[in-house]
Amino acid sequence: MGRPTPLVLNLKDTSNELLGLRPHTSHTHSETPRRHLWCLGPQPPRRETNHKHFDLLKADRVSDMITLGAGGGGGVTGLLLSSVIETFPGGKLNMCHNAVDRHVESGRGDQPAIIYDSPVSGTKKVTTFRELQEQVSRLAGVLARRGVGTGDLVVIYMPMVPEAMVTMLACARLGAPHSLIFGGFASKELSVRIDHAKPKMIVTASFGLEPGRRVEYIPLVEKALELSSHQPAHVLIYNRPHMERVSMRPGLSLDWDEEMARAQPHDCVPVPSNHPLYVLYTSGTTGTPKGIVRDTAGYAVMLRWTMANIYGLRPGDVWWAASDLGWVVGHSYICYGPLLHGNSTILYEGKPVGTPDPGAFFRVMSEHGVSSMFTAPTALRAIRQQDPEAAVGKRYPLNRLRSLFLAGERCDVETLDWAKRSFGVPILDHWWQTETGSAITSTCIGLGNSLTPPAGQAGKPVPGYNGLMYLSLSLSLSLSRLPLPPGAALSLWQNAALFKELYFTKFPGFYDTMDAGYVDEDGFLYIMSRSDDVINVAGHRLSAGALEESLLQHPDVVDCAVMGLDDSLKGVVPLAMCVLRNGEQEVAAEAVKLVRETIGPVAAFRKVLFVKGLPKTRSGKIPRSALADLVNGKPYKISPTIEDPDVFKDIEKQVRAALGPPAL
Repeated sequence: MGRPTPLVLNLKDTSNELLGLRPHTSHTHSETPRRHLWCLGPQPPRRETNHKHFDLLKADRVSDMITLGAGGGGGVTGLLLSSVIETFPGGKLNMCHNAVDRHVESGRGDQPAIIYDSPVSGTKKVTTFRELQEQVSRLAGVLARRGVGTGDLVVIYMPMVPEAMVTMLACARLGAPHSLIFGGFASKELSVRIDHAKPKMIVTASFGLEPGRRVEYIPLVEKALELSSHQPAHVLIYNRPHMERVSMRPGLSLDWDEEMARAQPHDCVPVPSNHPLYVLYTSGTTGTPKGIVRDTAGYAVMLRWTMANIYGLRPGDVWWAASDLGWVVGHSYICYGPLLHGNSTILYEGKPVGTPDPGAFFRVMSEHGVSSMFTAPTALRAIRQQDPEAAVGKRYPLNRLRSLFLAGERCDVETLDWAKRSFGVPILDHWWQTETGSAITSTCIGLGNSLTPPAGQAGKPVPGYNGLMYLSLSLSLSLSRLPLPPGAALSLWQNAALFKELYFTKFPGFYDTMDAGYVDEDGFLYIMSRSDDVINVAGHRLSAGALEESLLQHPDVVDCAVMGLDDSLKGVVPLAMCVLRNGEQEVAAEAVKLVRETIGPVAAFRKVLFVKGLPKTRSGKIPRSALADLVNGKPYKISPTIEDPDVFKDIEKQVRAALGPPAL
């Protein structure tokens, strides 16, 4: 194969250069204070920004950048962003070349690319850019030999192991979109995604590891294929070392080691700039799977820019996004973003607590010299709960740590203050979504923003989202003018009509973020909640409709509504209001009084349960939908990724002892 046209960015205050792709026209913006709340209507764009000039790479169809008009303390009820466009029409590139090969060719081949730290397996391993190039090119040869070509989709169903990243990059090397599905999803959910994505191949692993137990992936895949109408040509299995080898039926099953041993390296395949890089499924309010489609060039441009200008990193710095590869953070900031920018990225197979203690995050940052970290408030709350004074964590010096970023849910002020004291660096919240792929608002360290913004804010609009507008309603609606900047979702996989309906129909000319919050006098954005019926629980978007449907199957529930309830530890928990067939009963007067004072008289509340512990997934998340089914008397499923399934037994005991019929 011929050498692809490389993507090389020279990012400066007033110019960016994209070699091999169509040039763009630069624009300049003045820096003036924002004073006015924008409403929908034919108003001229205001040239106001809170950041240094960012010469956003744009396609020919993109007009002059629209900058932010924001509010003098007004409320905002939802956010809109700009229209989907074709970036760099006529250009070609390859993501893998820019994330891996380019660094080897420029003399950085011996720099660590992936630092794998797995307390659950007792494994630590460093993979250099040169080693990564060799593994990725060889796996690309395996995929090509087995019939995977440009445009063929590959489903990846793997734990947090380097081979998962190698597979992502190998797919990108061929121009084969990947759909990485979090290993915690059960067979039914996996089968739904297989039928919707229609993969040419599935790449999986023998086992996932949790503290004290392991998860068998192959039975989950086999059951999913039994439930699926679509069947892949092959299933490539990575057998984890020091465990028994597994396989599936002959003709379908391929062994990773055997295939790699006889594979020939494969060069990068140039693809059009808007070629789909991946499909990432996310929660939604409809029963139709929502597969976010990400392009190649725009995504590469935005990610590389954010590593320097939002997170303030230099090539060679060690970066850690403590997430899972199955989530958007894993795609953007475990895999592609840091590698594009020439950073060493931490791949952590462990927990904030319990692997082995609440000092785990501190140990990883200290041992590997992490410069900046990205995690969710849920993880910090879990650490704080077990180590309130950070006594365990403070055993590990954090000499190289400069900043810690939060996202996924709103972080309470108490947790922010605790984190500042415990980590000794600025703790910076920022706001973004699976659909955007990177931050919408943030403190931009590389642009010289203040490292001490007001508590509770999520920053100011990132350059490229200067078209943010706020619709003043009884609450606050956030909107962003079209077109969206590079890196935002191109469409929904096999459902462009739903993409338009969900995001662009309610407010023509805008993208509806469906998030609500407000803007203060200085232009800082405070995101408070979801404005649709998707409830954001500890960073996970749960469908209220799905929870209500489950509750309505109970014979005594004739009607119900589910909404989010603020929680000091978990951020938000689902609260169910149920109309019972046989009437109501009152709960204890103290509980009713507490709910009325903190939530309001409209809220229905049950008794407070004291349990020995809460179930947690391997990424530190709480399976709230399972708990909601449990307390509402519905059958529930225990995910294979739950650390300690026995904790449900104690919760069941407490529910039987303490809960009567729900009160309204």
